[in-house]
Amino acid sequence: EVRLVESGGGLVQPGGSLRLSCAASGFTVSSYAMNWVRQAPGKEFEWVSTMNSRGGTYYADSVKGRFTISRDNAKNTLYLQMDNLKTEDTAVYYCAAISYRGQGTQVTVSS
Repeated sequence: EVRLVESGGGLVQPGGSLRLSCAASGFTVSSYAMNWVRQAPGKEFEWVSTMNSRGGTYYADSVKGRFTISRDNAKNTLYLQMDNLKTEDTAVYYCAAISYRGQGTQVTVSS
């Protein structure tokens, strides 16, 4: 059974940092493209970042230079390091792979 479980969200002030984790089971994260997407209140889903199976990384312009995607193959876990957070980063963040998506973790950036 494929499962994706996100964690690490929370409330942070503008300029702060958070690291999101996505623990995967039922498949190997290093064998597939792994994605982070987010959905802000009242808005459509927005792609944030992708790591492909070869380790190549891609970012939306809105987060480039502030977010870093990575994975730990031994832990079968995907990460999203988010630095210099802005209020517009407030959203529910999901990891997604193949045709699966986790339950999401809330990130709120507010003073």
